[in-house]
Order: sequence, then structure tokens, then C-alpha cells
Amino acid sequence: MTGRLRIAVIGLGARSRTWLKVLSAHPGVIVTGLADPSAEARHAAGVLFPDAATAPDAAALARTAQADAAILVTPPGGRAAQIDACLAAGWDILAEKPLADSVAEAARFVARAEAAGRQLLVGLNFRYLPVTRAYRAALDEGRVGAPEFGRFLYERWRDGRLPHLNRYPLQMDHPMLWEQSVHHFDLMRHVYRREPLRIDARTWNPSWSMYRGHANVSALIEFEGGMHVTYQGTWAGGVDRLDFDWRTDCTNGVLIQREMMGGLVAATRQGEFAPVETAAHEPWITDAAALLDMAVRAFTGTGPAECTGRDHLSSLLMLEACIRSSDRGGPVELAELHDETTSEEHA
Repeated sequence: MTGRLRIAVIGLGARSRTWLKVLSAHPGVIVTGLADPSAEARHAAGVLFPDAATAPDAAALARTAQADAAILVTPPGGRAAQIDACLAAGWDILAEKPLADSVAEAARFVARAEAAGRQLLVGLNFRYLPVTRAYRAALDEGRVGAPEFGRFLYERWRDGRLPHLNRYPLQMDHPMLWEQSVHHFDLMRHVYRREPLRIDARTWNPSWSMYRGHANVSALIEFEGGMHVTYQGTWAGGVDRLDFDWRTDCTNGVLIQREMMGGLVAATRQGEFAPVETAAHEPWITDAAALLDMAVRAFTGTGPAECTGRDHLSSLLMLEACIRSSDRGGPVELAELHDETTSEEHA
């Protein structure tokens, strides 16, 4: 491919503000299409990209916009028509996480993209935070030995009514799992370089939660090689703040990430905690820009495709395992869900 990658942005809600900023600063792309049901949203985005075609939905945009790829910044439910329109137009796709609101639907999307010969990537931007890269590198280098168990804590009061946040999670069955824990489970798989084997989880909703569905998740996750992680996540914390703590105990010491986007420290068994150096970053921008860089390289054939839809299915299966485990009141084997997903891809 010569020239800049032509991109259509489908969905111009709250999250799109970050994407439009990152796209406008990237020298290798040009935004040629904008789609959203809201005329006001299309007009606001059109001010930034006056030469881009606009339309109320993906199908209409695909008939008028000249593009090579699309970024789906839309809720996970109801994406089938968007996926189909993009694939019919011959566009590669980068979709905001989660890819769909069920494992079965996500598996069908992956199968459709593969059959069409197009790339389907998922926007797992937390992989591209400098702290994530430093955490993974520290484990790869054996800075404190080999990991054997961990604890991942994310406790937050998330006011889903705030204007800068998407509102659809308020009505989801499992908003914490599908909108937040999906990031955390993907980070575990990515940083530990291991796949989960079984999960014993409980989900519930406290009496004061503003969410219709379960805003709390507690899980014990067993990974390959005997690695165990205890997980606690909530969007309905009892105090209006974010508490984040990701600790990994290793054969010779400990790594702890004390903030969602930084604060990584390490200590050997008898030593003191010391900061682990991480690159500077602008919250929400540095990670999105790095994710976009990866997608551009993948779509232009100049670099590997990461965060693929196929890989994303493994993180989604962890969400489904939590739900099923909570319903059963006991552990769920991931192999059981993998077998089901294989058959659902072609349903």
C-alpha cells in the first residue's frame, strides 16, 4: 500500500473523542468516513475532518466512503450489521473491546472475518501502557524469579451517569465483567504469557449499585503451570475513588503495580521495594496511539497483528467462565467452553 491508510470511524460517542484525537495526530492515516445515528455527533466530528464522508450507519457509510479499514467505537451489542457492512466493503476492522456481548457472537464475527480474508483486531489498549510493557519485561527477564501466584484488585465507584462516559453499561447484565474485567483478564494472559485452565467465581450487585446487572466480581483463576490469581473487581465501591493493586509473587521476590497506569515496584525476598522504570505517558492517549500504530502496521502488512479477534476469544471465555461458575456455585473448566465456542463459530 502506498500513501496513508484510509480509515472510517463508526460510532462517535464518548470513547470516540480519544480516537479522533489520536487519528488526527497520526501521520500514516487519513479519516475518510464518519458514521453515527446522531447528526450532532457527525457534525462535531466533521469539523475535525471536513473531507470525510458522513452517514448515520456503517452500511450507508460503506456505500460512499473510500476506506481501507474501520474503527468500531460502538457498544458491543448489535454489531453484526456493522461487521457485515465493513467486511462486504473489504475493510479491515479494529473494534473496541469487547468484540461482542456474548462469546458465541464474537466467535461468529471472527469466523466471518477469517472467511472474508480480512483482519479483525480488538482495542485492548491497556496492553500498550508503558507500565504493562515494563511489568511483562520484568517477568520475562526474571527480575524477581518466576511467577507462581498473584492478586489483582480493582475497586472503584464508577458513576455511569457522567456525561464523558458511555451509558450503555448501566443496562448490561454483567457490566463489570464485560466492560472492565475483560481488560484485566487480557492483561493477565498477556503479561504472564499463560492461558487459564479453570475459574471459580461469584458475581453479584450491592444494594446501592446504579447498575442493573452485576457490578461485583470475585474469582480464583488457575493458569497453566500452576499459576493462581485471586481477582476482586467492582464498579460499585463504597467510596468515590479508584483502588488498584496488581501483585505477583515470584520465586525470588515480588512485583506490584500500585496504580492503574503506573506505580510499578519490585522487591527481592529480603530487599526493599524500588520503582521499576517506565516510559512517560499521557493517560488514554499514549496507549491508544500505540494501539493505532500496531493496527496500521498490521493493516498495511508492515508489522504483526496483535490483539486479534481470535486471541480475544480466550479472554471472553474467562468472562463466560465467571458467569457460569457463579450460576453453578462451583469451578468451570475452560476446556469445556473452548469446545462449545468451536462449534458456535459456524452456527
